[in-house]
Amino acid sequence: MTNSARFDRGHTDDLMSFLAASPSPYHAVANAAERLEKAGFRQVAEVDAWDGESGGKYVLRGGAIIAWYVPEGAGAATPFRIVGAHTDSPNLRVKPIPDTGTRGWRQIAVEIYGGTLLNTWLDRDLGLSGRVTLRGSASGDSEKSRGGAERSSTHRLVNVDRALLRVPQLAVHLDRAVNSEGLKLDKQRHMTPIWGLGEVAEGDLIAFVAEEIGVPAADIKGWDLMVHSIEPPSYLGRDRELVAGPRMDNLLSVHAGTAALTAAAAAGSRLNHIPVLAAFDHEENGSQSDTGADGPLLGTVLERSVFARGGSYEDRARAFAGTICLSSDTGHAVHPNYSERHDPGHHPMPNGGPILKVNVNQRYATDGSGRAVFAEACERAGVPWQSFVSNNSMPCGTTIGPITAARHGIATVDIGVAILSMHSARELCGAEDPYLLANALTAFLEG
Repeated sequence: MTNSARFDRGHTDDLMSFLAASPSPYHAVANAAERLEKAGFRQVAEVDAWDGESGGKYVLRGGAIIAWYVPEGAGAATPFRIVGAHTDSPNLRVKPIPDTGTRGWRQIAVEIYGGTLLNTWLDRDLGLSGRVTLRGSASGDSEKSRGGAERSSTHRLVNVDRALLRVPQLAVHLDRAVNSEGLKLDKQRHMTPIWGLGEVAEGDLIAFVAEEIGVPAADIKGWDLMVHSIEPPSYLGRDRELVAGPRMDNLLSVHAGTAALTAAAAAGSRLNHIPVLAAFDHEENGSQSDTGADGPLLGTVLERSVFARGGSYEDRARAFAGTICLSSDTGHAVHPNYSERHDPGHHPMPNGGPILKVNVNQRYATDGSGRAVFAEACERAGVPWQSFVSNNSMPCGTTIGPITAARHGIATVDIGVAILSMHSARELCGAEDPYLLANALTAFLEG
């Protein structure tokens, strides 16, 4: 690392490519795994016995990935340094019986996932992405199961990245009060996308997906599908100092964490701890799943790493006691049109560097000791940083940080990048901040 984190637009260009290639959590995980593989990491299966050899390893489970690098000479009680993030974003997800419609329109039934800004999905060209589950006899580039071997069913990624769906807004002529009284949307009645004309036929959507990925429709036994905006990320502003794009919350952190882990792994034997990337699914609806931060995945992986190096429960307790996690998620930049909604003494700005997120009611896990760890990492990286706290009159969001701290007894610090339009189909950040975050995370993981 250099003493000054000069802005490298190449990093932000790469983030934009990562966002465009990751329309679903499953794609984000696959793309992160591909980058780790190129850096020499190898996938390990949860049902196999693990060895204590040094090097980079990772576990995939659905929309979650945990990767770690064991330096040479690491002992059983060697502590971890963790970058935590999440792969999911609020959106519209396809229901189990998707084919619907009325009045001659063919539509797709969707369920609202997370706390999305509903109006941002209106009149936007939408694609379809996610994964389907195939019966075991289906061939092709299927996702490996947790065991690393084919089970009775396999998965195939789906990405129809063209204008396929649209949620049309009601014309102003039929809603005269929309501009004076505000837009009122019913999640059940008003958010159903259209995708054509004609009679509704059961099985149409899945038959279409099967054709798109080149498998017989009868081989598709299940699906986890969602819609995404097909508009690519882009620079914005007179001097291109801003970036607009989808799913920054929180693929911006997944991308930065992946870059930081591969950089830390290059430090090899100079590390006196084990750097980890833990990117979970389902943060946007509470993290309670087998791939969420409130599940046992992280603890199980860390414990197995300790035991694979010949450790005991005592070694596990010592390793966890010395472990620290940076929970990296987006936060709120001060909004120029709604500045009264922010704390008057804390106005994070784009391109001001990553933010330290504080809430004394433990919506964020940061304390004074964590602040010192983060400040030291930023200082070593030559990265400026900012503080964020919510206005006392406004409810504060939360992250995987408090969950990680409470579930595993791991010291945790909440950080991130300040953005506008959080939970919109298209969000906005400073063009420099992704690079600054990656530098800070690298310095943290290198210790």
